[in-house]
Amino acid sequence: MSSTTAVNARHRAAKSAPVAPLDTDATAPVAVRRPLPRRMLGWLANGLVLLCLAVFLLIAVGPHVFGYRTAPMLTGSMEPGIMPGDVVVTTPEPASEVKAGDVISYHIPVEDRRVETHRVVKVVHKKDGSIAIKTKGDNNSNVDPWTATIEGDTVWEVQTVVPKLGSAIRFLRSDAIQHGIFWVAFGGLLLLGLSLIWGKGSGDEGDHGDGGQ
Repeated sequence: MSSTTAVNARHRAAKSAPVAPLDTDATAPVAVRRPLPRRMLGWLANGLVLLCLAVFLLIAVGPHVFGYRTAPMLTGSMEPGIMPGDVVVTTPEPASEVKAGDVISYHIPVEDRRVETHRVVKVVHKKDGSIAIKTKGDNNSNVDPWTATIEGDTVWEVQTVVPKLGSAIRFLRSDAIQHGIFWVAFGGLLLLGLSLIWGKGSGDEGDHGDGGQ
């Protein structure tokens, strides 16, 4: 009986003993929130990187992987559907299926044989099996003053238009912008380095202050 009483007494003593509070301040991580200007600069930089990546994939990688072509529209002959500075995306289609109303990109049979993007208004199937077309710009009053013979078994038909991408590419390729991009990149790297140095310095000061306490 006496041993049972002693055990019960020890249990009561253990329950009534005060429990030391946990020092949560020493273990809990402190969330450091960057200033709003720095966060906005980071968002802007990420957005520009993603935009440049998308343009690179569309212009440089896509044609090799998916077999389409891209070309900038230089004139207003196809307004309002295709504006100057837009980029047209074309895919190869069977020449035998070309018809009036299709918008195609082709080499004109005169002058410098430049690539023109116009709408087909007439298709002529010749006796020798070749196919000739007449074209017209939607914004032009008259039909183009030539008859083009389709070369090969395919035509490049416009499938979609990317607005203003051509203007952006020409703008970025200009000499002034090329030099400007260099100095902006240099200044951005300099500011990034300074911000890292300042951030490290403020962190060291905080550590010294905590040690002094």
